[in-house]
Amino acid sequence: MASLFSKVAQFANSPQGKEAVRQMTEKAQQLAKNPKTKAKIDDVRRRFQGGRGPGSGTGTGNPGH
Repeated sequence: MASLFSKVAQFANSPQGKEAVRQMTEKAQQLAKNPKTKAKIDDVRRRFQGGRGPGSGTGTGNPGH
């Protein structure tokens, strides 16, 4: 039995797979250029990277105690 990866690779190399990849790439580029999408991505990035202020990880919210 063929592995899942080999099936995906076969599809990606088929004419239908190449067209699907081209369409997904085009859509991703359109989304990346959209200012609203960029703002959402930046917001999420700030939440994950910048959300480590005083008291983070202590579970108490009271860093000195």
